[in-house]
Amino acid sequence: MKFRFRQLLVALLLLPAVVSAQAVKYPYQNTKLTFKTRVADLVKRMTLEEKVSQMLNSSPAIPRLGIPAYDWWNEVLHGVARTPYKVTVYPQAIAMAATFDRSSLFTMADYSALEGRAVHNKAVQQGRANERYMGLTYWTPNINIFRDPRWGRGQETYGEDPYLTAIMGNSFVRGLQGDDPKYLKAAACAKHYAVHSGPEPLRHVFNTDVSNYDLWDTYLPAFKKLVTESNVEGVMCAYNAFRTQPCCGSDVLMVDILRNQWGFKGYVTSDCWGIDDFFKNHKTHTNAETASADAVLHGTDVECGTDAYLSLVAAVKNGRLSEKDIDASVTRLFMTRFKLGMFDPVSMVKYAQTPASVLESAEHKAHALKMARQSITMLKNQGNTLPLKKTIKKIAVIGPNADNGIAILGNYNGTPTDRVTVLQGIKAKLPNAEIIYEKAINFTNDTLLDYRDVSGQYSIDGHPGFKAEYFNNVELKGTPVVKTEAEVNHFWQEGEAIGNGIKATNFSARYSTNYKAGNEGFITFEIDGDDGWRFLVDGKEVLNIWTRNRWGAQQYKLVTEPGKSYKLELEYWQGDGKANIRMSAGTYKKTDFAALTERIKDADAIVYVGGISPQLEGEEMKVPYPGFDGGDRTSIMLPKVQTELMKAFKGTGKPVVFVMMTGSAVAIPWEAENVPAIVNAWYAGQSAGTAVADVLFGDYNPAGRLPVTFYKGDSDLPDFNDYTMTNRTYRYFTGTPLYGFGYGLSYTTFKYDAVTAPSIVKKGNKMVVTVTVTNTGKMAGEEVAQLYLTYNNNAQKTPIKALKGFNRISLKAGERKMVTFTVSPSDLSLPDANGKITPLKGKFTVSVGGSQPDEKNVTTGNIVKKTVTMM
Repeated sequence: MKFRFRQLLVALLLLPAVVSAQAVKYPYQNTKLTFKTRVADLVKRMTLEEKVSQMLNSSPAIPRLGIPAYDWWNEVLHGVARTPYKVTVYPQAIAMAATFDRSSLFTMADYSALEGRAVHNKAVQQGRANERYMGLTYWTPNINIFRDPRWGRGQETYGEDPYLTAIMGNSFVRGLQGDDPKYLKAAACAKHYAVHSGPEPLRHVFNTDVSNYDLWDTYLPAFKKLVTESNVEGVMCAYNAFRTQPCCGSDVLMVDILRNQWGFKGYVTSDCWGIDDFFKNHKTHTNAETASADAVLHGTDVECGTDAYLSLVAAVKNGRLSEKDIDASVTRLFMTRFKLGMFDPVSMVKYAQTPASVLESAEHKAHALKMARQSITMLKNQGNTLPLKKTIKKIAVIGPNADNGIAILGNYNGTPTDRVTVLQGIKAKLPNAEIIYEKAINFTNDTLLDYRDVSGQYSIDGHPGFKAEYFNNVELKGTPVVKTEAEVNHFWQEGEAIGNGIKATNFSARYSTNYKAGNEGFITFEIDGDDGWRFLVDGKEVLNIWTRNRWGAQQYKLVTEPGKSYKLELEYWQGDGKANIRMSAGTYKKTDFAALTERIKDADAIVYVGGISPQLEGEEMKVPYPGFDGGDRTSIMLPKVQTELMKAFKGTGKPVVFVMMTGSAVAIPWEAENVPAIVNAWYAGQSAGTAVADVLFGDYNPAGRLPVTFYKGDSDLPDFNDYTMTNRTYRYFTGTPLYGFGYGLSYTTFKYDAVTAPSIVKKGNKMVVTVTVTNTGKMAGEEVAQLYLTYNNNAQKTPIKALKGFNRISLKAGERKMVTFTVSPSDLSLPDANGKITPLKGKFTVSVGGSQPDEKNVTTGNIVKKTVTMM
């Protein structure tokens, strides 16, 4: 009886509030009616004020109608993000693009949606379903084109190519939304619409204007596919303006193209705080009322971040728009919620029955490792330096990313129970070897904080450690929850329980202690935290970072007298997203490269793990390091200190392997010439270290491909603010890249032959191309066969070349397989100067191989070509 009672209780808790009282008081509660009929009935019963309240991302409950509260804001970029529960974290989006495997991405999205359902179900059970990051409307994927490698958020995209982005985005949406004919597993959202890709510091004020050709050739194809073919449920409009109108109020983008030409029926959300930009930054509107009315008239249904949309009540009464305009938006919003099954019994919605056991399931974790392996891109392997032998006796693992558990998770991430760094992966691979690890340098300098254990020098009220006070607000007001903690080192996902009813959402904290100085004469305190904090010594504020953007770690040098006590106070508040605050102590020490190389000179190999990190590149960050600005980069060169360290390593005469982590293209001209082996590991998720070790020691044959061009240096790049595609990306770059889009090496080789393609294709018809691929090496491996079109008609503007097909295949040594590409009529078309899509004219060349047709570096296989004429 107790077991049955618990089952019944759980079932009741899982029911939305509107269903648990299911006496079918209103037609909208009648599950036998269509969603369209039910939504229409619900909307007509709401007052104007109630309708407007539902157009905020945090929508309040309407008890009289049985409508539960709901927050639309959630993220699932590469696994469920920012949830307080432990989840599977897959490689960052740019890394998943490097797999060139649409099937793997589909599976990742499918698994992530299941975990998202489990998170939502747990939140319902715990009465938290109305909290941010607990809903089923995910604001992913980011299908902006990564046009410039300096953009810090490019790591969230599928790279620089419209075709690859569209194909991968389509796989993501279909995997996430599921295949049920009635209900959505989860709701995807294509962002940021459109013509958006930095610079981050200017995004709230920037106005973009590109030609109709660039608009339709580069910036819109992925959005068009997701809207017209993938049936994506949502679209997020961008912060910036397009042709002087904010994107969320753009005649061209929102009305003419999205709603009219493409017939989009789903919901549109603003980017967060984007409506405020209308009148605060773009200055195109006078106040919240005029901005909000215009956004709604352009089809923006949800306002995220602020409450400007509350002014819509006055806007209707003042005649700026009609209540029917409000009804159109609210109808779209509730249609999405109904399609997610939020107003139907759990028994009717199979996805609502997803158990918590899917969280971090063995199958999901295995897939995270698979995709991490698939994403790793080998850029150089001179003299077969790789794979390293597992019989190696001594190995040096050096660098700022060698044991960096933050870098591997990327941004917009969740938190897994376990994560494997490269150092940990190599240790697991070589249980009997001697492994020397040193961080050696930071990303941009050679002066490290030599951390010391000073825990014995902290005390408060006669007890060791810190007095920790947690407040259920961001003002450090009221009666706090008080704890004693040994150290300040916290990382919470938003909403995670801190204790005694305090959750990691809109909270603040104060950490107090007395530090008793030793005889050193000075000590440096290093503080790292998101959102805002300030540090006080003896009541005097010495550091103050009150911003919701991450600055990176900050230091304060305290000159001390032996035996004297100093009162330390660290105050912290959290706003949006995850929260973290850490304080360490030590003294600065400049790394002696000569001494370091002397310590490791007898190692059998040196693995340097460097590159950059999501601690440096990302969304609207303030990072006080050279080469970085606002989350973007001011230079794409690998920071000089890293090159200098590798030069020192070269002097040892030992094999050097450069494992580079990055979310974007990094220029490494010296390394390309002088380091024998280079492996790009991206931000590969929770199993990054295992995947890297598998590649380095030959347990996995790499086949990742670059989804972006790796340029030689900054001089290859046009002005960051210039959105025209001239000399940008492999499709229009007239120079010679260091490593081209689509490039990647293998431990084996492949041969392409027996290509077949029609000599003539009629306008409006598809083109089928086949090719035979043979593994000509001695090791099984995967190959990414790529099909490019090169255009021979000078009368029409075209890309220099363009990817129009790819297929990742696995071949045993000596095995042959036929690969078939079907090129659609739309992929055999191009926009004209006015943006009108027209079929190709005249002759073009079809090239198939393991890379671009003119890749200068050694590739996995040859290129086969055929000339075709469009009639």
